Formats: sequence, structure tokens, C-alpha cells
Amino acid sequence: MIPDYYSIAQVADILSISKETLRRWDSNGTLVPQRHPDNNYRVYHRSQIERFEQAQVLFNSKWDDEASIEAMRKYKLVELFAGAGGLALGMEKAGFESVLLNEFDKHACNTLRNNRPKWNVVEGDITNVDFTEYKDKIDILSGGFPCQAFSYAGKKLGFEDTRGTLFFEFARAVKETNPKVIIAENVRGLLKHENGKTLESIINVIDEIGYELVDPRVLKAVFYQVPQKRERLFLIGIRKDLAPFVKFNWPSPFTRIMTMRDALKKGDLFDTDVPKSAGQTYPQRKAEILSNVPQGGYWRDLPDDLQREYMKKSYFLGGGKTGMARRLSWDEPSLTLTCAPAQKQTERCHPEETRPLTVREYARIQTFPDDWMFSGPLTAQYKQIGNAVPVNLAYAVGRSLINLLNDIEKLDRSSVPLKRECKKNEQMAFVV
Repeated sequence: MIPDYYSIAQVADILSISKETLRRWDSNGTLVPQRHPDNNYRVYHRSQIERFEQAQVLFNSKWDDEASIEAMRKYKLVELFAGAGGLALGMEKAGFESVLLNEFDKHACNTLRNNRPKWNVVEGDITNVDFTEYKDKIDILSGGFPCQAFSYAGKKLGFEDTRGTLFFEFARAVKETNPKVIIAENVRGLLKHENGKTLESIINVIDEIGYELVDPRVLKAVFYQVPQKRERLFLIGIRKDLAPFVKFNWPSPFTRIMTMRDALKKGDLFDTDVPKSAGQTYPQRKAEILSNVPQGGYWRDLPDDLQREYMKKSYFLGGGKTGMARRLSWDEPSLTLTCAPAQKQTERCHPEETRPLTVREYARIQTFPDDWMFSGPLTAQYKQIGNAVPVNLAYAVGRSLINLLNDIEKLDRSSVPLKRECKKNEQMAFVV
């Protein structure tokens, strides 16, 4: 159900602006909150924000319709750089069958094996993996390849010139398997990496190996039933003999923004409160200082003497450093999780208790189910969760991919000579 009233924090998330911007809009009359009729809190009525495109997309969401999409058959998936399974789990939930998952980290591989004993987990360096046995046998290849700098001197950065990078291995796997669709995800920073040259090279290679790229898009997890302000860049490619006949549609957002309360308490996301689990702790003095930070606050909310003690030399430097001494709020999504919840630069303190988030709290914010167990020492578990694609974000994208593959499945190849048609339209440069 879409609510009638929204808090300042919720509107900031919906419109993808800061709360400070909303305060300025309040001062200059652009958008002025009103008093809630029940509790007198300053809020915005739905009618006040409906004029914004971001709000219209949310209020007119087709989330429920997309949730009813079912695969016409079990589509087969190969995943590279699989990590602890966030992307694979979301894709499985959408209707995909994983036939191979490659991952280098031993603890992440154990996590995958322990939770899904039937999954074919190939542990080790991707450069040693031969994918040719899956040639023309899979529907989709996915993976979040690490972003590495390329050397541009005197090169056009085609497929061969990316050799030695993990993206080259991703492209090699595509060439060896010839899937109908490819999906790659990465950090938002890839858009501007090396002034955009890295992404340009990646796009050129995807074209060279025979895939038409959908316009890349940064998806904000907070819009896809994930209680976290995490952003991921998604690249979707459709094989060129198929691309002229189908269209990929990005997933619709969920009807509201999930918060820390949704993550850790019984409600719409989970059937119970978050289970007890292991977690890191703060040194005594750090805990004493952080106990003075209010919900949603950070180091600037401390008394000046504690600011100076905690920040040390950083106290005199510019920049907001809003992640330092940061306490999360029950009524807002979490900030993006890192690989270490007690790291000073990117603090993620529990909303009420003065401690870092536990492993299971971390996992819930990434929308892993409570029965998904992580292997390895505590630091390895945090790292696996912090690096993962949120399960519900992967699920939303996965449903859109299922819809795309259903459309491909419907193509009558006997009556539509795909390759000849593509050549006629001059849209097929090369098909693997």
C-alpha cells in the first residue's frame, strides 16, 4: 500500500537529493512540509511530491505485475566472480538455474557450496577455467568483474588489447559460451573511471564480440526492496542475431523505501526479528564517544571536545566526512555497507546499541535470507556480505531478464531467419 505521508528522510531518498536540499526548498518555498494530522511531525503529503518524475515512477510501479513473471522454461546461467552468492541467489529466485559459478576466494566458495550443495562451484583463478563445454548450452552469462585500469598508449582497446585484465576473462567466457544475453554489474565509479575510457573500452569489446548493449544504467538498491543506499552499474547485452526482435525493460521500483526497521525487525521483509549472531566490537573509549551520537547522526553531532578527540587531524580538514562516527537510523535505509562495519572512515553503528552491526544484521541489509550461512572467520564473512549484490536487487533485475528470455523463447526461428534479417538491417557486425 502506498502511504499518504512521507518523512523528510523518505522524500530525500525518493527524489535522490540530500536532506539539506529539502531544507533549502523549505526555506525558499519550493517544497514546504506540513504537519502530520496524527502526530504533528513535519511530513510531505503524497500530492506534494507527485509532480516529481522519481515519485511518479514509484507511485505507478508495476512491481507486482513483474513479480508474477514466470520463466517459460529453466533458463541456464553461468556466473563469474560469484562471491557469496548475492547475484546468484537473486537470479535463482527469479527462475534461473545456475550450471557453473566461478569464484577465487575460498571462503566465498565454501559459502556457496554449503548453502547450495548441488551448485557446480568452480574454485580458482578464472584464467584457468575452460568454458567451451557450455558453448550454445546456456542462456545467460553474468558476473561482476573487478574494475581494472587498462593501458591506453597507442591502443584501440579491443578484445585482444584488454588481455591481462579480468574483463578480458569475462569477454573470453562470453566468446566460449555464446549465451543469448550477458549481464555485468560494477560500481558506479566505472562510469568515470579513467575519464570514461575504461567503460568506453568495455562497450567496444562487448560490441566486438557480438552483443548489442542496452544503455548502461545505475540502479539504486533502495528502490528495489533493499533497505540500503547502495548503487550498482548494470550492463545488459543481447546477442546481435536476437537484439532486433526483442527489448529489455529495466525493473520497476518497489512501492516504498525500506528502512533499517524493515531490515532488522519483523515486518514486510522478514517474518521475524533479526537472529542473534557474532559481530565485531568497539574499543571501550570509541564506544564511550559513539554513545553520544544520536540516530542518523555522525561526528558533527558530538560535543566539540569529543569531535576533536575522535577526528584528530581530520577535524581541521575540509569535507563533510559524513561516514565517520555514523549511527544508522531506524527510519532510514542503511548507508552502503562496506567490508568492515567498524572501519572509522565508514562507520555503521547500530541505531540504538553502541556497537557495529552483526553478521546477520549485515546480511539482512543485503536482503540475504536468514538461512544463508557465511563461511570463514568473522572478517571474511563481513567481506563477503559487504561485496555482494543485494539479493532483492538481483531478483528485480533477474525478473526483467526472465521476461526478455521469454520473448526470445517465443521467437519462431523457423519463420524468422534471424541472421539474414540482421544482415539486411546492417545491425549484425559479428556473431560469435
